[in-house]
Amino acid sequence: MSNGKAGSGKSKLLYKGPVFNLFEDEIELPNGRVIRRSRIEHRPTIGVVPYIGNGQIVLIRQHRHAVGASLLEIPAGTMDKGDESPEGCVQRELAEETGYRAGRLVKLFGGYLVPGYADEFMHFFLAFDLVRAPLPPDEDEFIETMTCPLPDALRMIRDGRIVDSKTALALLLASDYLRENKAMR
Repeated sequence: MSNGKAGSGKSKLLYKGPVFNLFEDEIELPNGRVIRRSRIEHRPTIGVVPYIGNGQIVLIRQHRHAVGASLLEIPAGTMDKGDESPEGCVQRELAEETGYRAGRLVKLFGGYLVPGYADEFMHFFLAFDLVRAPLPPDEDEFIETMTCPLPDALRMIRDGRIVDSKTALALLLASDYLRENKAMR
C-alpha cells in the first residue's frame, strides 16, 4: 500500500514552469482504492513583515493576475534555486519590493500554504532595524509601498481590505510577537 505522499505510485508531469510544476498522481488510499490527484510542486517561499518602529509596518500593493485585483500584502517571494536560505531570500525580497534591508530577523512561523494540492512551504519573518538598501525590482513587478500602524493593518483584515491569507497570518503573528515582547510602544 502507498503511504499517500507526493511521488508515491504513478506520477505524470503535466507542466514544468519557472516557479512551479504540475503533476497528476495516482495514489492508493488506506482502503486500497486508487485515485487521481493533481499536485503542484513549488519552491519554498518567504513572507516578511517589515517593522519600522513605533508600531509602524510596511505593506505593499501589487496587481495579482490570478484574482484580477491589486492586493495589499506583505513583501514575499520564492527562494532562488540552489542554496538560497530563507533569511537570504527575505533580505533580497525586502530590498526589491520595499528598498530596505533588515538588521535583525525573527522567524515567526513556517508552514504549508495550501497542502491540499501544493507543497509550497512558506517561512514567515518579522524584520527589524531597517536601513535603505534598494535593489531593482523584478521586471514583472509594479509595487507601491505604504506604511501604516499595525493596528490599522489588523483592522484591514477584519473589514476585508486585506484579503491575502499569508498577509493576514503574518500580521497576526507579528502582532502577537510584538505584544509579547512589548515592542509596540
